[in-house]
Amino acid sequence: MITKELIARINYLAKKKKEEGLTKEEEQEQAEVRRQYIEGIKAQLRPLLEDCKQVKTKKAHTDG
Repeated sequence: MITKELIARINYLAKKKKEEGLTKEEEQEQAEVRRQYIEGIKAQLRPLLEDCKQVKTKKAHTDG
């Protein structure tokens, strides 16, 4: 689940990495919170995509 706290932590770690670098533990945490974020996005999109249906359209024929 994507929470405000998760996004805040991702942003904090990204800013810290850019400004001063991360420790090994922080790098591992950054990878984990990014994974959680991606899984949350997938969980939100999956039902939407499962509801999508392909629609066939008829093409207009033109005689040359």
